[in-house]
Amino acid sequence: MSTPQLVVHRDKGLMAQAAAARLITRIVDAQSARGSASVVLTGGRNGNGVLAALAAAPARDAVDWSRLDLWWGDERYLPEGDPERNATQARAALLDAVPLDPKRVHPMPASDGPHGADGVDAAAAEYAAELAAAAGPEDHGPVPAFDVLMLGVGPDTHVASLFPELPGVRETTRTVVGVHGAPKPPPTRISLTLPAIRAAREVWLLAAGEDKAEAAAIALSGAGEIQAPAAGARGRARTLWLLDSAAASRLPRELYPPASP
Repeated sequence: MSTPQLVVHRDKGLMAQAAAARLITRIVDAQSARGSASVVLTGGRNGNGVLAALAAAPARDAVDWSRLDLWWGDERYLPEGDPERNATQARAALLDAVPLDPKRVHPMPASDGPHGADGVDAAAAEYAAELAAAAGPEDHGPVPAFDVLMLGVGPDTHVASLFPELPGVRETTRTVVGVHGAPKPPPTRISLTLPAIRAAREVWLLAAGEDKAEAAAIALSGAGEIQAPAAGARGRARTLWLLDSAAASRLPRELYPPASP
């Protein structure tokens, strides 16, 4: 697993714009090298901020959107189209504005789907099977080797829907789990696990705002992943923390790089 690298921007707007530019470059590079690219999206204000910045970026047309696979790191187990679903928010921020191949967009199941409102564990197993079907021999595992997997960092250090001390963060074999009793609403969710996250070539952790400062400091100061799930989110080739100055304000000085423009 890679050692975390930090990039700190003055504010969350600049962070979102820089992350969007970085993501465009990474997708274009992957498509040039292999013909396609694979990205895992995250929800929340920072994840949606990156997507909105990408939608507004003139360079977005450098991406061949028809050769991009999109997955999600987690989802609120709510009905299709619910405004609180990460997929719904992603469509509003970016996806409806670009020419994606619908067959290459992979939202997590909804609660009004075939598994029903009480079937989150079966829905998680379905998504795990979809990931496994998309993985090739070169991926060496049950999920694709995503080019970029983005994660928002919660104030409690959660990533995806892996919360401190809950069963999901302890999972070592399954790639997707149903989450019951999440400490923030809604309580029922679907989430990738740390083994699935660590299959990604690059993992990017997004944190902006003073309310994320303590979480960033804990996760980057040697905490265990059970107590601080963000500490266990690592990419195979690269782990990148993208922060604004407020989120970086409590980091030990030896970790704090110069602010980027």
